[in-house]
Amino acid sequence: MYSQWRGQADLRHTVAKSRLGALGSAGALVTATLIAGTVSAPAAVAEARHGTGGAGHGVEIAAARAAKKGIDWQACPDDWGLAKPIQCGWVTVPVDYARPYGKQIRLAVDRAGSTGTPQERQGALVYNPGGPGGSGLSFPRRVTGKSALWTKVAKAYDFVGFDPRGVGHSAPISCMDPQEFVKAPKADPVPDTRADKNAQRKLAREYAEGCGERSGAMLPYMTTPNTARDLDVIRAALGERRLNYLGVSYGTYLGAVYGTLFPGHLRRMIVDSVVDPARSNIWYQANLNQDIAFEGRWKDWEDWVASHDADFHLGTTRAAVQDKWLQLRATAKKHPLGGVVGPAELISYFQSAPYYDSAWVPVATTFSKYVAGDTEALVDAAAPDLSDTAGNIRAENSNAVYTAVECADAHWPTSWHKWDRDNTRLNRDFPFMTWANAWMNLPCAHWPARQHTPVEVRTHRGLPPVLIVQSTRDAATPYPGAVDLHRRFKGSRLITEEGAGSHGVTGLVNPCINDRVDAYLLKGTLDSADVTCAPHATPEP
Repeated sequence: MYSQWRGQADLRHTVAKSRLGALGSAGALVTATLIAGTVSAPAAVAEARHGTGGAGHGVEIAAARAAKKGIDWQACPDDWGLAKPIQCGWVTVPVDYARPYGKQIRLAVDRAGSTGTPQERQGALVYNPGGPGGSGLSFPRRVTGKSALWTKVAKAYDFVGFDPRGVGHSAPISCMDPQEFVKAPKADPVPDTRADKNAQRKLAREYAEGCGERSGAMLPYMTTPNTARDLDVIRAALGERRLNYLGVSYGTYLGAVYGTLFPGHLRRMIVDSVVDPARSNIWYQANLNQDIAFEGRWKDWEDWVASHDADFHLGTTRAAVQDKWLQLRATAKKHPLGGVVGPAELISYFQSAPYYDSAWVPVATTFSKYVAGDTEALVDAAAPDLSDTAGNIRAENSNAVYTAVECADAHWPTSWHKWDRDNTRLNRDFPFMTWANAWMNLPCAHWPARQHTPVEVRTHRGLPPVLIVQSTRDAATPYPGAVDLHRRFKGSRLITEEGAGSHGVTGLVNPCINDRVDAYLLKGTLDSADVTCAPHATPEP
């Protein structure tokens, strides 16, 4: 359930939750004066160390082709919603890097040119917002929209986004009919009986089968290492010898894998809200760890709501707010609100509060209106919109990619006894997200395609200093993940936002962090030691 990239509208469409995401700000930087080159020896050697030598040779071939061809930048298609001066183009990559002359797909990329002088320009900054399944194509809007946080960096870099393989305009995959995917109400994720569990198990198995039927040819190749190889081909197509990269949420794991496989191809990299890259964590354990962290951040939000009882009238204590939540949940379970909002839809909507501080006020306001008698506001916020066919296609696609990547990246438990035991135990103390998260991931127990062994993330020769940014109360990517990546990437620096928990730190106003991000991207400077920053400002009603 990783998602820096999802907005609240998309959260409404997700049965269980958004994915690491999903839910940020990031990109990759590249030096403008350097000429594109094919994969260097250190990168190929790193690939070989992981038993992917054939794929490593395939990257060399694909990158050389891309460097020669470049990107034919044009005005973006009208229906992409990316107005001038943003430009769009395509980069061609092999589906299977072990067969670089085999089937090819096109990846959608876009850019907004740097706003400074030619002397100020340092290259391209490539961004991944998370997911897996998130589109990065909105990233150039930080330039065209004159985002204050990115004004200085925009003078030095082209802001480059892309749709990863399987996402959006890049050979999109699907697992079921989008309208069926968003249809509501779904069954309550928290099971009361064995029959409830068996019904969810059946849905998970059918979903996995649907992925195989609709997208089976792509499933074996929907892996993070292949997306990292795609990123290196994009680097070459941009005419960059070394990549500057910003990844948020799942985008941090993509960056960690890229840095491991292509250490000599990185110039600068920021990873924000970090997935623990340990092999043992990818991905089954990661989702169990999320359940614990979400419960903690949910309580943070309830404490905040209680402290603003004069505004929301939901209770003066966490226990009082929780009691109203349980009452709402029970009511929706017995009689779905508006006929469409049951517990599953409520969780999908309310989870945005523990994800992002920016959702604290809107979610509390909607909750407050419901308690005061306005049911319509909550139905409007939490129910799917069946008329939004384009949005529903995006939601289904993003969930399909999330599932495909996580299921393909690692070997998942196939024993229902293990799933049942682990989630039953966690649900006793961490009930907010546990079962919703379990059902979202259970298709991986029935996956119809090959599952791989995760990359052993570590430092190899040529890796530059990496900047890691993390809040201590993050729910989607718990803090220990940043500590682990910091340990694995020698020479990295960790900025800790103490006492905060919003997912995606670099997109928030906190000068202690913002100034250091600018200094790193513009001058390559890092503090001599790790830094702890006070939290950004708490939302106010």
